[in-house]
Order: sequence, then structure tokens, then C-alpha cells
Amino acid sequence: MVAAAVILQLLIVIGALYDTARLLAPAADRRPPCPRLWQTALRSQSRARPPRRRAELEAAERRLVAQRLRGEIDAAPYRAGMRSLADGHRTPASGRDG
Repeated sequence: MVAAAVILQLLIVIGALYDTARLLAPAADRRPPCPRLWQTALRSQSRARPPRRRAELEAAERRLVAQRLRGEIDAAPYRAGMRSLADGHRTPASGRDG
């Protein structure tokens, strides 16, 4: 029992030291945790979306949330629509048959 506690404490200390070393390391040495996040960060730094485009995306997001809250679309189309919006694409009105 004591050995398990000692091992857990060592793991916690090693993790804390690792995190501290990563925080103190120069930014050039760090690797992004996810390539998709890195691409998104680079895209947002290189060119900001115009206010009108941003407003259109926000309106599309509000419409998608309203459809989800009213039960017009299920979770899968909602997630797909939000993923599309996060990538900067407006989505057609999903969930409507017709």
C-alpha cells in the first residue's frame, strides 16, 4: 500500500516537473498539441475574417443552435454543422427535408 502511494507521488512530481519545464522552454521548442489547432491558429493570425463574414458565421451558428434547441436536428447534424462553421464555412439549413 505504501509502495503504491510512493509511486503515485513520484508520478505526480514528475508530471509537475515536466509541465514546469515545458512552460519555461522557449516557444520555438514547443510542439502544438494538435495539428488542426495549429493550422487554425496560423490561419487566424495570417488573415482576420472581415466583420461582415464574421457576422454571417455568427448568424449561421445562432440558427443552428435554435434548430437544435427546437428539436429540428439531431446531435450528429448539429456537430457536423458546428464543425463546418468552425472551419469557416456557412452551412445550408440542415435537418429540413424538402
